[in-house]
Amino acid sequence: MSDALAKLEAGVRADLDKIAHPGAAWLEAKTGPDGQPALDVLIVGAGQSGIAIGFGLMRSRVSNILLIDKAEEGMEGPWLTYARMPTLRSPKDYTGPDLDIPSLTYQSWHEARFGKESWQTLGLIPRAHWAEYLLWLRRTLDLPVCNGRELLEIAPAADGLLAAHVKHAEGAETLYARKIVLATGQEGMGGWMIPEPLRDLPASSVATVADDIDFEGLRGKRVAVIGAGASAFDNAATALEAGASEVHLLCRRAQIQVIQPYRWLTFRGFLRHLSDLDDAWRWRFMRKVLEMREGFPQPTYNRCARHANFILHEGAPVKAACVTGKGVELQTPRGAITADFVICGAGIDMNFAERGELSRFAGNIATWADRYQPPEGERNERLGRFPYLADDYAFTERMPGKTPWISDIHLFAIASTMSFGASGSSINAMTTAVPKLVNGLTRGLFRADVERHWASLSAYDVPQAVVARPARKTEEQR
Repeated sequence: MSDALAKLEAGVRADLDKIAHPGAAWLEAKTGPDGQPALDVLIVGAGQSGIAIGFGLMRSRVSNILLIDKAEEGMEGPWLTYARMPTLRSPKDYTGPDLDIPSLTYQSWHEARFGKESWQTLGLIPRAHWAEYLLWLRRTLDLPVCNGRELLEIAPAADGLLAAHVKHAEGAETLYARKIVLATGQEGMGGWMIPEPLRDLPASSVATVADDIDFEGLRGKRVAVIGAGASAFDNAATALEAGASEVHLLCRRAQIQVIQPYRWLTFRGFLRHLSDLDDAWRWRFMRKVLEMREGFPQPTYNRCARHANFILHEGAPVKAACVTGKGVELQTPRGAITADFVICGAGIDMNFAERGELSRFAGNIATWADRYQPPEGERNERLGRFPYLADDYAFTERMPGKTPWISDIHLFAIASTMSFGASGSSINAMTTAVPKLVNGLTRGLFRADVERHWASLSAYDVPQAVVARPARKTEEQR
């Protein structure tokens, strides 16, 4: 470790010591059915969101927590797997998992790691450096993380606890917790979409942008990318750079989307208070944002456009697809396109039943379609499938009373977007979204223990001062 990084870490410890008030412990662990102390909070996902949530809870003196992640250490999240852009797209000065502690910002880490001059000349943050920073953050904060643990199912347990059935290399185990947070990023409530016309294609000829694609194997091949968001362009560029003979990017819109709505909404009022609005306003704002879809920055487009064998097709949704002797033939309103391999960048659809961990209660998770009926001109079936969350990010029931225990399962992922706006998958929203979640978690833990706290107050008899009364002199002593 460099001297600068060691000095930074000492500064972090000093900063956190200065703002540690109040430091009193206020939770008592419940005992699980296995006779062991149950966790207060289990966080599923140890990527950027999980780290920030764990940090927020520790600062609130909720230390009986555990983060689990199915990936090996350092491989959490998309940064070193299916994120195929050279840099983050967010401006370098956006803060996030630091939760407004200056010494924990990416800038502080970068300057300690590479020098202040490097920061000054930096354009955007390399994604590999972001992954390294997150690992440093996790270790510096000493968060309790177990890697190689995959959540299989959540079920109710005795005494108001939740049972999380987890598998790992040695077998399986059950973790008991008072609350569970699903900090599961992009895929938390569904799966990556393969458009209907492509679902009967051979598995060897189609993939999603999140799959482990052998791009070297596409050298000399014709590639079609479905979708025109930033991830679609990233995959098109990766295929071009790997030596694909031609890459077709198919955009269903008549004109490609170049506006980035997430730039507009990056202000404290919206990030902090969208969720305080009524359903009509929340729906109106998020429908506008999500129907526009996320745009792409100029460097992302240029990365593709610099290749003469890149062809952009606008107004070209795929209507049908089949395998012929020449390859995969895609029928569009602009004509047929033939490819050897198809990559789908059509996004994620909500499908709770596809998630094994939700299978026990998937049918009773309330959606926006269950709770709000928008005006005729504002309806969107896809957005209606998003979960309708309580003000603490908890699931709500479609049929009240059927699965009441799901109010202790909190979702902090891209599927939180309709209820809270940019939150569970957005770096720049963390400094407002994570405290809102943490406050909801601690509120629930406090309310559940209110009788114990009342009993504790009633029995509290610790004197703060000793009153020594001087003896009064009697008449004879005078």
